Amino acid sequence: MTGVVAVANQKGGVAKTTTVHSLGAALADRGQRVLLVDLDPQACLTYSTGTDPDALEASLHDVLVGRTPAADVLVKLDDLDLLPASIDLAGAEVHLLTRPGREYALQRALEPLLGAYDTVLIDCPPSLGILTINGLTAARSVVIPLQCETLSHRGVGQLLETIGDVRSFTNPKLAVLGVIATMYDPRTRLAQETLAGVGAAYGLAVLQPPVPKSVRVAEAPGRGCSVLRHAPRSPSAEAYRELAAALMEQ
Repeated sequence: MTGVVAVANQKGGVAKTTTVHSLGAALADRGQRVLLVDLDPQACLTYSTGTDPDALEASLHDVLVGRTPAADVLVKLDDLDLLPASIDLAGAEVHLLTRPGREYALQRALEPLLGAYDTVLIDCPPSLGILTINGLTAARSVVIPLQCETLSHRGVGQLLETIGDVRSFTNPKLAVLGVIATMYDPRTRLAQETLAGVGAAYGLAVLQPPVPKSVRVAEAPGRGCSVLRHAPRSPSAEAYRELAAALMEQ
């Protein structure tokens, strides 16, 4: 069965896109067939793979509004496949609000593709709107990236409320695999306390290891690749490899 994992946190700047791209690259290195889904109108994941969102003839927007099947907008990368986003995806959100069954649009779009992949990773936007609801409805599980600071901790609770609603109405089997600590600086007390507190406060698993803060991670999107390609021996790349192995076991 294909693993469909949503990576979500409505707090921006917590490395959702980096986590999707890096985990995808690490899983591909382990022989998995991986599809990345850019569900964010900012199209940061699309850009990070070296794909120009402004030059696309069609994107996930066209899929969600019913203009074209998902297979026709796939972008083939070296070791990954991508369902790309563009700014037009913001219009898809407005369009979906007027349609019955709007929460299931992404799930229906992905169904014909699932047999071709071992893992699908969905990069949800930094909001709790209809696009994120679509990502959570299409997924079988959720991973929550967490920057170890107070506001990000607060966002976890809000996201869990939304996950509860999704379980009640559209996806009762949705599982939360746990939290991934990103941009982690073990030298600060705040980082240590936040990481320890989120597991205790919400009963969530904290997936190991934390991903250390690194300029190499920040550099990678500008080079159109993941940190595993840009700095393969960096501590951050090693952390994502270990996290990918843990996800495969789950």
